[in-house]
Amino acid sequence: MKIRNSKETDFNRIMEIYAFARDFMAKTGNPYQWGPTNWPPETLIRDDIKNGQSYVCTDDDDKIIGTFFFKFGNDIEPAYRDIIDGEWSEDAAYGVVHRIATDGSVKGTGKYCLDWAYERSGYLRIDTHPDNVVMQKLLNKLGFKRCGIIHVMEDNYPRYAYEKREK
Repeated sequence: MKIRNSKETDFNRIMEIYAFARDFMAKTGNPYQWGPTNWPPETLIRDDIKNGQSYVCTDDDDKIIGTFFFKFGNDIEPAYRDIIDGEWSEDAAYGVVHRIATDGSVKGTGKYCLDWAYERSGYLRIDTHPDNVVMQKLLNKLGFKRCGIIHVMEDNYPRYAYEKREK
């Protein structure tokens, strides 16, 4: 597998992957995270691509099998400023992954994407819906620690906040 920046020509494939992910989440007990709002919106994905923050994961034949948002910096996710029922381990520059999704064709794609982002940041934060047990299991398997609860602007559902950092 390989990771590269998304290109505008990848847009349709990226949206296909998000459609697959919404369906998968609904079938695995998580219908509310992206389903009701048809998340993520096309305008956001186009902005991510334009800003160089959208990435795709390709298989050995260069077929796009996964996609995600990644950014690194200080205080880059406003929703992470207010964490309840816990706290972040430190106030430092961090990487954030959002909108991670795969087409389900290659086992381990999500792990590969998260490992890639972690290697580039050394301190990675991510959040997920309480019903997204599949993602929670992956994060626990990869050594992420649940730090508390955050809220996003897109809906009224809380999100479990996770981090992984070099010790």
